[in-house]
Amino acid sequence: MTRLVDLSQDIYEGMPVYPGHCKTVTFQHATHKETAPRWTSGFSIQTWGFLINDNGPTHVDSFSHLDPDPSASTIDQMPLDLFFGPAICLDVSDVPEKSDATAGDLDRTLTESGLELNRGDLCFFYTGTYDKYAGTDAYLTNHCGLGESAADWIVEKGIKAFGVDSPTPDNPTSTIYPVHMMGRREHITHYENLVLTEVVGKRFTFVGFPLKVVGAHGGPTRAVAIVEE
Repeated sequence: MTRLVDLSQDIYEGMPVYPGHCKTVTFQHATHKETAPRWTSGFSIQTWGFLINDNGPTHVDSFSHLDPDPSASTIDQMPLDLFFGPAICLDVSDVPEKSDATAGDLDRTLTESGLELNRGDLCFFYTGTYDKYAGTDAYLTNHCGLGESAADWIVEKGIKAFGVDSPTPDNPTSTIYPVHMMGRREHITHYENLVLTEVVGKRFTFVGFPLKVVGAHGGPTRAVAIVEE
């Protein structure tokens, strides 16, 4: 049996957004009442307007977001293959908030999961942040990071792209952001603000194509897991 699992957070006005990014705004643009006079058949339409940051809701970072080199790819220039493929999700929710998971932690949780991580897979890390703090200010501050040795682990394992159920894979108290710095150096991108509850400890096919916004430094994404059960 094939099951589709939505890995995306809701987009709504007032949602927690990484500090410094523009806030999400939504509004009714056109109503049925306003548009009905355009037609004589009784037909009408309504539309919804919204303003979001390219790194605001569930999204994937572009290389230009991570790397100041003018040649770094914006989201519309990145190959679609980066956003699709076989994936696993590892549980790091036992790592204390505002501390770092280490390479040893990732080795342990991979072993405990019984999953096989192949080179070229995508790998996601369940911190439990969304499940505990969704919709609150604590969501932005009370999560663990992956840390420098975990970032090196991602490179060594040949992971194509990765992601977390928090606003950043780095420790919220960090002033150096080693995971983002690894992404800059290695051009390995990642997803933020996922919902990973239903795929912890599973292997699945990940589909996370970003909006094709020319020149954008990130791509809001409807991320989905295709799970075979």
